[in-house]
Amino acid sequence: MISVPRSVARARSIAGGLGFPWRAAPVPTGIEPSSPRHPLGADYDTSWARRYPARVVRAAILESVMRPTMAVIASPARRGLDRLDDVDGPVVFVANHHSHADTPLLLTSIPEPWRHQIVVGAAADYFFSNRVAGAVSALAIGAVPIERTKVGRKSADMARDLIGEGWSMLLYPEGGRSPDGWGQEFRGGAAYLAIRCNVPVVPIHLQGTGRILRKGRTLPRPSRTTVTFGDPLTAGHDENARSFAARLQAAVAALGDEATSDWYQARLRAHAGTSPGLTGPDVGAWRRAWALGDRDRRSLRRRRRWPAL
Repeated sequence: MISVPRSVARARSIAGGLGFPWRAAPVPTGIEPSSPRHPLGADYDTSWARRYPARVVRAAILESVMRPTMAVIASPARRGLDRLDDVDGPVVFVANHHSHADTPLLLTSIPEPWRHQIVVGAAADYFFSNRVAGAVSALAIGAVPIERTKVGRKSADMARDLIGEGWSMLLYPEGGRSPDGWGQEFRGGAAYLAIRCNVPVVPIHLQGTGRILRKGRTLPRPSRTTVTFGDPLTAGHDENARSFAARLQAAVAALGDEATSDWYQARLRAHAGTSPGLTGPDVGAWRRAWALGDRDRRSLRRRRRWPAL
């Protein structure tokens, strides 16, 4: 065993304690540190995906791959498109979120002029965790990184700039896919961005995508779906992001009631504020699953395993 002189060991100990040159020297106070060489997450730069060559590729993917695929596995019924007739300029689309099939279904359902000038707010920690995933997401669906837990200044400034350039945004206020088929509480990020950018919000309800590719499943299963567009909403003068987010959640819930029941009765319940909630009953898991089946008679018939008495 070769012994290390005491003076050398002491020098190494001092160098290791200071961290230099083994680690980068600390940035002096008052100096902004340089950005990482290959930024990921919320710092990933997606501006290249909005240039003309990338937009042409994305349009080709949308029309030649996503559209026929969604027609086969989703068989979508689209309702409420007439509610967008008087809408002009960029908007924020918000929808409930059950599946990875949600985004391609929405991108093929949102009409012109928004379809080919829209960006999708995607979880920065999931879709932009590495350079390959980030590049594919930005190119294929026009994804931009959004922080899930909060609306950071970088995300807010980016959204403001994009909307100012005429781009619309598609956001999922729940922050992630449903774990059990029921919806989750809306967070205030989408409402905050809409208020800050002074643009209307179009609520959308998706039904049936959870049966195609729910969370935890790797292979899709064909199922019928319904995409219901609602009337554009704007925040009131004294309305903050939290109250506006609650109103958006109620609007999406009312659209879900409209998609699964009689339109007139659903409108009456929406006016009275008694529409069934997105989040489902606050009961045990098996009862939540049973209640979810009750909302879809076809699913309930498939799940029945005993004879009708």
